[in-house]
Amino acid sequence: MTRLRHFDNWGTARFVTFSCYYRLPGLNQPSAKEIVIEELDRARDKHGFQILAYVLMPEHVHLVLYPPNDMELGLVIGEIKSRSAKRFFSSNVVSESVQQNVKRVFWHKRCYDHNCRTLETVWEKIHYCHNNPVKRCLVSDPSEWYWSSYNCYQGESNVPLIVDRLVL
Repeated sequence: MTRLRHFDNWGTARFVTFSCYYRLPGLNQPSAKEIVIEELDRARDKHGFQILAYVLMPEHVHLVLYPPNDMELGLVIGEIKSRSAKRFFSSNVVSESVQQNVKRVFWHKRCYDHNCRTLETVWEKIHYCHNNPVKRCLVSDPSEWYWSSYNCYQGESNVPLIVDRLVL
């Protein structure tokens, strides 16, 4: 199996995607999404990265992060995935149909990341996150999808996770 290369320490924002195992809709339940949000927030506090944008979809997560230069992003994403999966299975958040198919594996092994080398690219990825639920026909407007940072950018305070201000 080919090992994906991650290019850390470039001083750039990063667009990250990770998916549920076999792209099953493991994040359909609000309680599952809440666990991911809590683990993202915990990891942000522990590792000192900024969360510039996010969207939690039924079977995957997109993030725009700004990590400190000494952080290995793949290890931190692995920690988020590991901690959330343990919580999913210990609290029976995972639906029976997903449990039958995954046999105690929740997340796909890899994460995919892209270094955003320009401010224009950062904003492009933020907009991509916010419009993903519309593109997938889950809602007709980004403001209708609670599980993204879109409403935070609109000044709303009733959001799952407050994003960091874009400071690059």
